[in-house]
Amino acid sequence: MAQVTESVDVNVPIRVAYDQWTQFETFPEFMEGVESITQETDTRNRWKVKVGGVEREFVTEISEQHPEERIAWTTVDGDLQQAGVVTFHKLDDSTTRVTIQMDWDPKGLVEKAGAAVGVDDRRVKADAARFKEFIESRGVETGAWRGDVPRD
Repeated sequence: MAQVTESVDVNVPIRVAYDQWTQFETFPEFMEGVESITQETDTRNRWKVKVGGVEREFVTEISEQHPEERIAWTTVDGDLQQAGVVTFHKLDDSTTRVTIQMDWDPKGLVEKAGAAVGVDDRRVKADAARFKEFIESRGVETGAWRGDVPRD
């Protein structure tokens, strides 16, 4: 398994940062390689991504979600195994630290080589920077889902 952790401080209130992160359909606007995300239910999302020139499709299930605290997910179907958690930390009334931790199982030579030389770390770091630019340039979230999903 490969793992990456990245934090970014965004100049928006915690509610705005959290609410934006619940809008999965907007992820292609700031996440490299994410072609589309379709929300199937409140807790299930279908992802289409392109990794190292290879298209992959998988379904994730939100395993834990608490407004303005954390969103955790894991793959439940598809050809890419991953799990992750995003946590939100209020630094002050207008600044939030967003921490992204992802674990995944690289498949094939290209993905394993990319993970070994840090391509995935750089991608997540760049995605975090693009999220910062995306949310700060808007100043408001594109929508929100305030549901609570207790840990199983």
